[in-house]
Amino acid sequence: MIVESIDPNEKQAIARKVLEALTDWFGIEESREEYISGSADWTFFAAKEEDEAIGFLALKETGKATVELAVMGVLKEYHRSGIGRQLVERAKETAGAKGYEFMQVKTVKMGMYEDYDRTNLFYQSCGFKEFEVFPLLWDEANPCQIYVMSLN
Repeated sequence: MIVESIDPNEKQAIARKVLEALTDWFGIEESREEYISGSADWTFFAAKEEDEAIGFLALKETGKATVELAVMGVLKEYHRSGIGRQLVERAKETAGAKGYEFMQVKTVKMGMYEDYDRTNLFYQSCGFKEFEVFPLLWDEANPCQIYVMSLN
């Protein structure tokens, strides 16, 4: 079940639980803490099973017409079960209803790391299209791939 959470403390607790279990993707503590902190203020959706959080997705506004899928995580044992896709679909519906025209997401460029290659393929399967690569936005070892999609 996908639910929108509005309580800042609940958002941060869910983000912490999930991100700390996904250190293959969120291994840099400083970045992970920024996501957890930021989630308190962002539009936040939790995936729950029997009232336990098993994943989440957070959106933040990056422009008047654009929202960013700022951070998303699903516990590893639930990967490839459709939870991530349900989160993205709910985020798309909500962002479109709020008047946003575009959604973007940033990840590590395809071909750098196997785990991130799966992430890239997931975003593409959800309808995101390659927009631009910023080779040094994060650092040389992690070139930033930006994907976008129209919400219209």
